[in-house]
Amino acid sequence: MNQLNLFIELTRLKKPIGFMLLFWPCAWGLTLAYDFSGDKELYFFYLSLFFLGSILMRSAGCIINDIVDKKIDQKVLRTKNRPIASDKISIKLGFFYAACLCFIALLVLINFNRFTIVLALCSMPFAFTYPLMKRITYWPQLFLGITFNYGLILGWTSIENEIHIAPLVLYFGAIFWTLGYDTIYGYQDITDDEIIGVKSTSIKFKHNPKNFLFMCYLITILSFLIVGLILNFNYFLYLGIICLFFHFFIYQVYSFNLQNIDKCFILFKSNNLIGFLILIFIYLGKLSA
Repeated sequence: MNQLNLFIELTRLKKPIGFMLLFWPCAWGLTLAYDFSGDKELYFFYLSLFFLGSILMRSAGCIINDIVDKKIDQKVLRTKNRPIASDKISIKLGFFYAACLCFIALLVLINFNRFTIVLALCSMPFAFTYPLMKRITYWPQLFLGITFNYGLILGWTSIENEIHIAPLVLYFGAIFWTLGYDTIYGYQDITDDEIIGVKSTSIKFKHNPKNFLFMCYLITILSFLIVGLILNFNYFLYLGIICLFFHFFIYQVYSFNLQNIDKCFILFKSNNLIGFLILIFIYLGKLSA
């Protein structure tokens, strides 16, 4: 039981916000491409596969991240008690767990078409090199956005078996969505990060964070609008835009305070609701098109 609890702590399974933020873009891409006038069983089957894949890959990513960041985590108050940082789990065992999770994820992946499988495998280098980015650039969140939202493309290709401008536009906007919410998340550790020398957009824009967040979320909203126009969504598109506007700018940006760590985490977690809302409005917009 102790090893099981350590495994759950290592993979952050008790913190579902991580794998949900990985799952939502997959669901967006799948919903954009799917024809709901026919059989819906395949849609829910693929949705469940993407959900399971998100849990598996996020868990594996957490392990690799903790292995790479072991020495850094030991110096940060919030992370120093993580299983690998505190030597409760060895690096060798961590690699074994990550390999097992990736193998199970591969079993999930082979249920899709060949094009989607190839695209997914091409994303692996991005997924496992992300922890290194904070050492070399102030833009690790941008790299995370590219990686975390890659499932949007996979969701589309799982149905269409080809690339289209619509998922690419939404993918671009989703990258800035991640850039925004992970910048907010980064303010929890900014004091320790500056001492250690770790880089992030939270540090780069600490003197004008609201302007940066405004720009990121504006690009996200515009991309959603453009996709709706490309796919000929009806009035639900504009209802979705209004909801996103109020949540991003009135709730997140206006109430943001980098000195309030607890509030930063609350704002970060609220993006789970955004992921769900965008999914709903994509679905409704397609039905009304």
